[in-house]
Amino acid sequence: MIDLKQAKKKSKSCCEIEAIVSFDERGQLVFPKDVRKKFDLKAGEKFAMVSCVNEKGLCCFTLVKTNAINDLVTKTLSPMLGGLMT
Repeated sequence: MIDLKQAKKKSKSCCEIEAIVSFDERGQLVFPKDVRKKFDLKAGEKFAMVSCVNEKGLCCFTLVKTNAINDLVTKTLSPMLGGLMT
């Protein structure tokens, strides 16, 4: 079993293992209450799932808040479209 407290102590990265989650019988992931509280996650918030695959199939995936993606797309495309996005 992964010792999360020990892993966090050793980590100096912006990325950390926050929790170990699993799919329920309906195929949904349940985030622990302490993680939802720590990051102020509310029911109904939207995330994009970005997957990484290799020759063996799914390697990993990450969840990105959709407002973060919207901001990135706007900042990237606005200069290229010369002000068309207002």
